[in-house]
Amino acid sequence: MIYAIGDIHGCLNSLERLVEKVNPGSNDTMIFLGDYIDRGKNSKGVVEFLMRLYNTKTVFIKGNHEWMFKQFYDTRDPQDWELWKYNGAEKTLESYGGIEQIPIEHVKFLEQTKVYHIQDGYIFVHGGVKPHIKIEDQKIDDMIWIREEFINSKNPMNGYTVVFGHTPMNEPLILSDKIGIDTGCVYGGSLTCIRLEDKKIFQVRCKN
Repeated sequence: MIYAIGDIHGCLNSLERLVEKVNPGSNDTMIFLGDYIDRGKNSKGVVEFLMRLYNTKTVFIKGNHEWMFKQFYDTRDPQDWELWKYNGAEKTLESYGGIEQIPIEHVKFLEQTKVYHIQDGYIFVHGGVKPHIKIEDQKIDDMIWIREEFINSKNPMNGYTVVFGHTPMNEPLILSDKIGIDTGCVYGGSLTCIRLEDKKIFQVRCKN
């Protein structure tokens, strides 16, 4: 079975409860769709939890928040800081005690996340895809930032169903060509997981 999990944003309690609810087996694959950090209060705890799952069959997709973190971590550029700060960086730094206190193992984990993953007729990506452009020709910026142009398109990636997070919705979006499962946990919504084989939805209300 393949399970996909939406945006976590530092909500460790919700993540722990959701994984317990899903209770994946040793042969199941869990695909996390990015945005593990920022906005919520325990980004450090979320990263530690996800790193412990490395021994299982897991795929970690890169979100725009992981990209912003790594950009500032590498450059320390004031403009990069302003962009990241606007998008919730301070909560991440509070959870670690500062940028210099982030363990290098955590930095590498966030850096090594995948921009996209293809499996069983699905493309897993954080934001979406530029409609009708081959996956190998997509730009990273589009795949981690795109919203309406992708969501409002019809069959954006011919032959595949695109599974994405990034854009918060009240309920999961389940269509033949795209599946969106960011249900705004950090904003008081739910953390959502979908089992692709039968489209079963698992959710926990956010208490973080």
